Amino acid sequence: MRTSPARMLSVLATYLSGLRGPVALLAALLVGGTAMQLVGPLIVRAFIDGALAGDAARRLLFLAALFIGATVAGQAFAVGAAYLSEHVGWTATNRLRADLVAHCLRLDLPFHHGHSPGTMIERIDGDVTALSNFFSQFVIRILGGLLLLAGVVVLLLREEWRVGAALGAFSLVSTIVLTRARGFAVRSVNDEREAAADLYGFVEERLGAVDDIRANGAGGYVMRRSYDHGRRLVFAARRAQVMSASVWSLATVLFALAYVVVLGVGALLLQAGSITIGTVYLFFQYTQILRRPLEQIADQLKDLQRAGAALGRVHELMTTASRIEGGAAAPAAAGGARVEFAHVSFAYDLAEPVLTDVDLALAPGEVLGVLGRTGGGKSTLARLLVRFYDPTAGAIRVDGLDLRDWPLDALRHRVGVVTQEVQLVAGTVRENLTLFDAAIPDGRIFEALETLGLGGWLRSLPLGLDTPLGSGGEGLSAGEAQLVAFARIFLRDPGLVILDEASSRLDPATERLTDVAVSRLLTGRTGIVIAHRLHSVERADRLLVLEHGRVAELGAPAALATDPASRYAGLRRAARGVAAG
Repeated sequence: MRTSPARMLSVLATYLSGLRGPVALLAALLVGGTAMQLVGPLIVRAFIDGALAGDAARRLLFLAALFIGATVAGQAFAVGAAYLSEHVGWTATNRLRADLVAHCLRLDLPFHHGHSPGTMIERIDGDVTALSNFFSQFVIRILGGLLLLAGVVVLLLREEWRVGAALGAFSLVSTIVLTRARGFAVRSVNDEREAAADLYGFVEERLGAVDDIRANGAGGYVMRRSYDHGRRLVFAARRAQVMSASVWSLATVLFALAYVVVLGVGALLLQAGSITIGTVYLFFQYTQILRRPLEQIADQLKDLQRAGAALGRVHELMTTASRIEGGAAAPAAAGGARVEFAHVSFAYDLAEPVLTDVDLALAPGEVLGVLGRTGGGKSTLARLLVRFYDPTAGAIRVDGLDLRDWPLDALRHRVGVVTQEVQLVAGTVRENLTLFDAAIPDGRIFEALETLGLGGWLRSLPLGLDTPLGSGGEGLSAGEAQLVAFARIFLRDPGLVILDEASSRLDPATERLTDVAVSRLLTGRTGIVIAHRLHSVERADRLLVLEHGRVAELGAPAALATDPASRYAGLRRAARGVAAG
């Protein structure tokens, strides 16, 4: 997908705002460098003609020193321009990258389920990096190239109008030819980027599931698929390199013809006595100088096409709207949350319903235990309450307000969820507890951990809160990761806490520790405890048993346990039978 020049200029203006000073200085450096490139051959022409005419050594030394000064100044301008262009380009593209990441974080789960992380990384990093040259250099280098081109043509017209006119026409034709040729190369480069995105997405997904792949003997399948993706990338990259090399070869041939013409005309004019040998050198040197701006302009037009394709993909992602949009009015509630499911039904992608006509209400401070078979809709309740999805029918209310009317940030501050898959990042224990919120003081963290009965666990860590963790929580056991998740939720102080199979993978000793933390976490808060193990829901005020997404049973645990016909009583009997066996 490509985008219009107007939209590209709009994006350029948006992300270069605040960088006017560096951009202006960059333009000045490029103009200064252009002037030095034009002055150099004039100085050498004067030196050659002066030497042949027998000028004094002092004058020749002065011209040599002047040429060295112009060369050094030109290089200084070039270094300064290179530094500033990188600064401008990366500052602008990092702003765009940050906006893109923030937008992706706001998109709904169905979107993320439909796009692999590798593909998203290629969009956020690969395409945005491809825009770096567009942001930093496009207008300025086009302007610099045109200035150098115009300067060469004007100076040649003053020296010999026929040579100047010929090189001006050659420049126009060469720009058109090179631009068209580079356009074909850009398509190959885009194919290469798409093949790379597919490969990165495939590798990321398989590395994330490496344990399952090894355990199930799927290594051969993965290697075959990896070979297929790699083969496609190799062919795409080879095509792109061949096309790029062809463009370079075409430019070399064009300028070889230009050298032949200029040197031939120069030789004729020299024989006729119309020009000096220094002027022949000037013609040759200016023809050589022309190659840079012509290739530069063609490169920038090529980069414009590449940037257009990249910006088109970025714009497509940025304009992808989340199906979950927050409301505007959040109640100023504190303490335990009031929760209502009013005849709620839900299906993923309009398939078979996962929940059907769920109707229940939780009073503030009440704890609900949820039981049911795998796939019965238990975890879907949690996803609906934090509004990862919206019900397909009915309504869910927290504190009397429909979830669709809550701002998403406010809702997810009011509702806290702990799952069995705790997400930890590379950083310290403190950073994982606070999610890098420096506003949370250590005293509050210590108090929260002591309240949850986790003070001893913290003291057992080698560096306390400064204990470093690797990516994915490396350095902590599964139980310790759960402890971090409980403390993280406690620091947020939500009114509704959802524990979704939070202790299903823990050993008995760690589970006893987390039981204490859970009891204190639920104190004064509304809770929903989703579990397979029956003892995990013993603290509940009421039990909900789901079967095929419907409310099969709802009542107090004691009453259900004493009713031999209840499903809960049947689950207890089955559990005792398994334990006895």
